[in-house]
Amino acid sequence: MKIEFLPIKTRIVRPPKDDIWDIFDKLKVRDGDIIFITSKIIGIHQGRTVKIGDRTKEDLIQEEAERYLPYINKTGNFHVNLTVTQGVLIPSAGIDESNADGYYILWPKAIDSFCREVREYLMKKFKLTRLGVVATDSHTTPLRWGVTGIAIGLAGIEPLEDIRGKEDIFGRAMHITQIDMIDPLAAMAVNLMGESNECTPIVILRNYKNIKFSNKASMKNFKIDPKLDLYQALIDVIPKVDNQDHAKHS
Repeated sequence: MKIEFLPIKTRIVRPPKDDIWDIFDKLKVRDGDIIFITSKIIGIHQGRTVKIGDRTKEDLIQEEAERYLPYINKTGNFHVNLTVTQGVLIPSAGIDESNADGYYILWPKAIDSFCREVREYLMKKFKLTRLGVVATDSHTTPLRWGVTGIAIGLAGIEPLEDIRGKEDIFGRAMHITQIDMIDPLAAMAVNLMGESNECTPIVILRNYKNIKFSNKASMKNFKIDPKLDLYQALIDVIPKVDNQDHAKHS
């Protein structure tokens, strides 16, 4: 059987809050599928929206971020902020204005829990034993133009394949390598979702065998402690945010 990425067109999900369970009800899911869901519709579902004009985006970014570094592009073409939010290096705390009908859309809360809730509902409905659910968003790559997709929450599938201890083709033991199994798939899913008016917030991956399904999987073991990260020196340049202090003055 060939591997398939199946883009799912849906109705428009409207801010400031919109229950999206009817969208999941219409899905046709099979055992072994992986469902990718854009974080934007999850954020709207949770009511994680702020009307543009009620608050400044800069204030919202600082409230949402764990680390925050203001940045103005020297060409003057755009103004963004480099942040760490929910343990992810992401521009502007993931806050988005596109397809938002005059609102800022904030990242969802408890994303793994929401993915588990969707997974359990669909597994029960379709009597499945294996199903993955992944929340996605777009992000930028240093020194590259363009955006790609990453996973920011998941349930039901192991995000890493640990090949430490295996040997390469010349018999040399692998000591540190673990393979990111989710982000390459999320990148394809986000590419198919599109970034403008496609109205395709869900993609189903079908017949993909090179993945391990697990009831215990989460983002917890996927994210690296910053103290152990190769990019620690760069992360440390981004100042930590005192959210409590900022809230007092906002």
